[in-house]
Amino acid sequence: MKIIDIHTHGIGGYDTRTTDVEHIFRIAEIEGSYGVSEIVPTIYPTTIKIMRENMDVIKKAMEIQKSEVRTRTPKDFGVRPSTHEVSALGQKLEIKIQNDASRIIGIHLEGPFLNPLKCGALNAMTFIEPSEYNFKELIEGFEDIIKIITIAPELNGALSLIKQMADSGIVVSMGHSQATYAEAEAGFNRGAKGITHIFNAMRGFHHREPGIAGFGILNNDIFIEVIADPHHLHPKTLELIFKIKNHDKILLVSDSIKQTDAFFIKDGIIDMHGRLLGGSMPVTESAKRLIANGFDENTIMKCISENIEKYLKDRT
Repeated sequence: MKIIDIHTHGIGGYDTRTTDVEHIFRIAEIEGSYGVSEIVPTIYPTTIKIMRENMDVIKKAMEIQKSEVRTRTPKDFGVRPSTHEVSALGQKLEIKIQNDASRIIGIHLEGPFLNPLKCGALNAMTFIEPSEYNFKELIEGFEDIIKIITIAPELNGALSLIKQMADSGIVVSMGHSQATYAEAEAGFNRGAKGITHIFNAMRGFHHREPGIAGFGILNNDIFIEVIADPHHLHPKTLELIFKIKNHDKILLVSDSIKQTDAFFIKDGIIDMHGRLLGGSMPVTESAKRLIANGFDENTIMKCISENIEKYLKDRT
């Protein structure tokens, strides 16, 4: 079974805010040690210049992986054994890898076309207008490896840019957004295919305005990312999602960051203001947690494998 994490900023002391290709390999190796087959490293929003530098180092890592020049394995770095066991309902599901790193299959740009009102732990000062000029300046030279872009659909110019992105084969995800239900629906109608970490960093559900979160749950055709660590969503919210949402459209993601791995068993990773900075466990550990809490094993495993492959099918 191919296990994929499409939203990971980093893990184990390393993240994508780097110009050192070794840091990207280290992320891939640690992810691989947790049984993750493929990853889509996720770039933080910052200046276009720095985002391009971050993308360039990931592109180099992808090229090296493809050329099979790199021969070191997680064992060379003293990381965990290559077999993890996921306990569920008295059974054990073994996730095996061949002592190698996760394959890097592309890039997820989380921004910079986001709503400052819903920045979450991201730096709102780096968010920019979703114009065609900014978009071209951002992606030039990286068109073949950008798989996903997160954008807030309610911003001026966002709808036309969503169409342009989707037409070019990029998977468009809506997030960090104050969008109403109608605005989210408009983004979907223009080509948006997913919603980034549902309920987190977005307009909440209200009985008079269901918002982007309501749209994500109720629309049968849009995919939704779900962070299923112990901190981002209440257990009953997770239950609500799996009771209402089409299971084929649920994507478990880690949203892991530099601090993830060493601390995932402990409290959530928060800043001095009490804001969650990112996911607290690898996606395979989130799957293990849900299964142990009674969620159907086959359903959960599809959410980290088959569903994600379908989501990315436009950019293979």
